[in-house]
Amino acid sequence: MSQIGSARTRFTPDSPARRRATRGGMLGNYVDQVDIFLPVIALAPVSDRVLGPGSTAAQTGLVFVATLLGRPLGAAIFGAVADRRGRTSTTRIAIAGIAATTAAIALVPGHTTLGAATLWAFVALRFLGGIFLGGEYTAAIPLAMEWSRPERRGGLSGAVMAMSPLANASIAALTLTLVEVLGVDAYADWAWRVPFAVGALLAAAMLLYYRRGVSDAPAWKRAERRPNPLRDIVIGQWRRQLWQVFVLMTGLWLFTQMAVPVLTGELRASTALDPATVPFVMLIATLVSAVTMLAAGELSQRTGRRAFFVAFGAAAVLLAPLAHALTGASRSLAVVVLGAAALQVVTVTAYGPVGAYLAERFPAQVRSSGYGVGYSLSIVLPALYPFWLPPLQEALGAEVAVRLVLVVAALLLVVGALAGPEPDRRAPLA
Repeated sequence: MSQIGSARTRFTPDSPARRRATRGGMLGNYVDQVDIFLPVIALAPVSDRVLGPGSTAAQTGLVFVATLLGRPLGAAIFGAVADRRGRTSTTRIAIAGIAATTAAIALVPGHTTLGAATLWAFVALRFLGGIFLGGEYTAAIPLAMEWSRPERRGGLSGAVMAMSPLANASIAALTLTLVEVLGVDAYADWAWRVPFAVGALLAAAMLLYYRRGVSDAPAWKRAERRPNPLRDIVIGQWRRQLWQVFVLMTGLWLFTQMAVPVLTGELRASTALDPATVPFVMLIATLVSAVTMLAAGELSQRTGRRAFFVAFGAAAVLLAPLAHALTGASRSLAVVVLGAAALQVVTVTAYGPVGAYLAERFPAQVRSSGYGVGYSLSIVLPALYPFWLPPLQEALGAEVAVRLVLVVAALLLVVGALAGPEPDRRAPLA
């Protein structure tokens, strides 16, 4: 039997290899997202005491930007390695790096010991960690999609993408519990390290999982090895796919920034809401979005990914500004929760099909590079909103500016989807 025939024989509906890889893609993305959100959420209550006196927003923002810059670099580096050397081995390296850098952060002495060096140690470790974080989803999610049965690819994508809000909610719940049970002083002294230790242990567990039973899919084994996959997607044969995906993903990342960090800041600044209730509001909204992401992935399997994005973006042009208005329309906590949940439903829900769609837009020989760079590079401009949103708000008004950005995000989603074809969602990935 030929090598190709043998590979196809192993790709059966009940294949243990398929189950391990798809489960790994889902759980691995949860671990990845936990480590992405850790500094912003876990340090928020005590940033000035751990990192040193100063603006909490500026300190956590600097740590976040370091991660942000590392992720596209990691996607570019590890994407090429995954396309040439294999997705499974690349995933193992990336997860090991996540475990090591997250554990190192848990051991960094606080500001009272190191002074300003504490902040810069966090920045350096988060930049390095960002490289590994970008590498993990660049390799593991395409691997899971290549193993997935075609008729279940949309549902798997929804499950993988839903791990992001679930990770966000998990860290928020852990942080709130530790602060409530131990008190702010104990949390600032030592307990802030617990979430980072948990993140490192989760990454170590995923490393063992990938070492013990996950293998590369037949699609990658059959694929031609390109000498420079990164060049191929940026200026080569698949450049059009990359920049089409870049436009679509820029719209989605703009949705994320407006519906999560910007909304959180607005609620904290609102006189109609007790600041102590804001984490609860966002926790509920985030959990709702996890459910709708899962449903969106499955829906795209029925409608088609392109059709889903076009319809979703067209609806969001009207619904996203209305949902944002609802968050400030009443002093009632129930109405605010409803508005925050509605805003996430009509914005970040659209991530549901992304895992499948990005994998379908690139062939196996450049799939990890295309997926990782398209997903990561597009986040840079939206994530720099602290620099460009305030001038826009000053010119247009705070609420009007946010709603305008939501409309622009929806239009970018529509334009990005229309610029590409409808992928064949019923065929195995090749």
